[in-house]
Amino acid sequence: MMDFGTPVLEPGSANGTKQVPQFNPYQDNGGTVASIAGDDYVIVAADTRFTLGYSIPTRKISRVLKINDKVMLGTAGMQADTCALHKVISTRMRMYEHDNNKRMTFNAVSQMLSTVLYYKRFFPYYTFNIVAGLDDKGEGWVCGYDAIGSFEQRKIVCNGAGTKLMQPVFDNQVDWAQSWDGAGKPNLSLEQATDLMKDAFTSAAEREITVGDTLQIYKITKDGIQLEEFELKKD
Repeated sequence: MMDFGTPVLEPGSANGTKQVPQFNPYQDNGGTVASIAGDDYVIVAADTRFTLGYSIPTRKISRVLKINDKVMLGTAGMQADTCALHKVISTRMRMYEHDNNKRMTFNAVSQMLSTVLYYKRFFPYYTFNIVAGLDDKGEGWVCGYDAIGSFEQRKIVCNGAGTKLMQPVFDNQVDWAQSWDGAGKPNLSLEQATDLMKDAFTSAAEREITVGDTLQIYKITKDGIQLEEFELKKD
């Protein structure tokens, strides 16, 4: 991607060139979103810190959008684009429900988001998303996206500033990747997955300055969505 913040040289100054600063339409406002899916549940977690460089304009923003009682969308990256994207998705969701007299399924939401992001590929939303929810059989799944809509369906996904710190932990503890003893995958309960999510975000907040303040954990089961908040570092 082009670096919009790099000055370019133009003729016209005393020495033959002058620097012309270019407009950068993007900014990274930090934050991390992550999700762990189980046999009959899925949890979506995001921190609430909003950063601008080394400043923290606010410590209480939500990066998660409720699609319905079975599906949620989490977004990290530029907050302005996050708000714009969530508005588009909310509008399309209401139109779908009005036209079809039913709620969008997990598969429908995941495909719709991919289409919306790809449509904007020439001037993309500077957002990195996850869609988490229960499928028609009640099993938990997560889709992770890049900025232009490519996605992969998995059981664990992490996007945002803390990805490099947290994804290896999830790969090892949930997928049992790179396990030296060759043991099978653990079947984490909802409580175990929640504790793992808290530990991962706590560790990331120690090393990544754009992660912190409050952790919002949304637990999706057949009974609906439950929100739990957990305090992180505030410095």
